[in-house]
Amino acid sequence: MSVDSSQSVRVHLLTEVKRFAESASQLSGVSRIALIGSLLTGKELPKDADILVTVCEGVDMDALAAIGRRLKGRAQNRNAGADVFLCSPRGEYLGRTCSYRECHPRMACGGRQCGFGSRICDDLDNLCLARTVVAEPPLELWPKVVKRARIPEDVQSILLE
Repeated sequence: MSVDSSQSVRVHLLTEVKRFAESASQLSGVSRIALIGSLLTGKELPKDADILVTVCEGVDMDALAAIGRRLKGRAQNRNAGADVFLCSPRGEYLGRTCSYRECHPRMACGGRQCGFGSRICDDLDNLCLARTVVAEPPLELWPKVVKRARIPEDVQSILLE
């Protein structure tokens, strides 16, 4: 897919979030997909897309991490980023999807268990989401839409209609 240079970074990121949600929602073991972060503000030039995915035991983390890497790569086409945060159904923050295709110890990896093949970057020393965000994210996209905050018009039109 070629990048339309006239498309804003916001629109590009929101379009890619929609694509991510459509793919990730097909995976067994994914029970919720939510949008958090700066895309839910009116910020014209958000630096990234932040997604929170609730995963159950047995989820195919290889497939989820691959979908997350695709999102990151497409965001990088616009000098932006993306993070796929993970939590358990009990509301425990687990970390993020691994950014690397092959799992082996790396200097740049902040994960506590790098090299064990979990595809979860449990860099909890660097970043940990607030319990309130994990429990009640501002916008749940799937399996049903739940709005807990004011939703910008472009988010409404691209993700929810």
